[in-house]
Amino acid sequence: MNALQTLEQGITALGLSLPADAPARLLAFGQLLIKWNKVYNLTAIRDEAQVVSHHLLDSLSVLPQLDGITRLVDVGSGGGLPGVVLAICRPDLQVDSVETVQKKATFQNQAKIELKLPNFRAHHARIENWRPAYAPDAPDGIISRAFADLADFVNLTAHLAGPDTRILAMKGVYPADEIARIPQGFVLDASLPLHVPGLDAERHLIIVKRT
Repeated sequence: MNALQTLEQGITALGLSLPADAPARLLAFGQLLIKWNKVYNLTAIRDEAQVVSHHLLDSLSVLPQLDGITRLVDVGSGGGLPGVVLAICRPDLQVDSVETVQKKATFQNQAKIELKLPNFRAHHARIENWRPAYAPDAPDGIISRAFADLADFVNLTAHLAGPDTRILAMKGVYPADEIARIPQGFVLDASLPLHVPGLDAERHLIIVKRT
């Protein structure tokens, strides 16, 4: 089975209905990630099969939880995960990726150009200092994938979160200790297990909202 077939099989297993060109564009992004990784060290994963399971399908596993979200901020996404993946699969979703490392933000903007993603923007900035172009409105969602401790993630993005903003932390094993330290003024809204095809590891999505 080639990488495209593995990806398509994983998309089916996740129960996702994506634009017809999404699998090919996702794989093109994965190949771009591998190509630039040789110079920019974007990820420890260099094998195409693992990029499909550990990056593309892992990022896609959160997609069903983004219903109702039209403006999403992706924090510390490195090579553009999950932001670029979500932008490919949801053309109606405006994704702003905020990345502190210049070369990683540069790669993300190159991916935007090569994949023709008008709904994706990468910003080289520290999240605690960044404001979206549509301020003072708040984003519907703020997401991170293995970015930081949950309390740090909430504290660093609190200035962006409105009363209805969902803060979504993609985690591995259930982070009970981190949940216990959610900052005052915020509360656990939901904790959902994520099942990633081809990945034999625990994944959870932790959703936090203002009280």
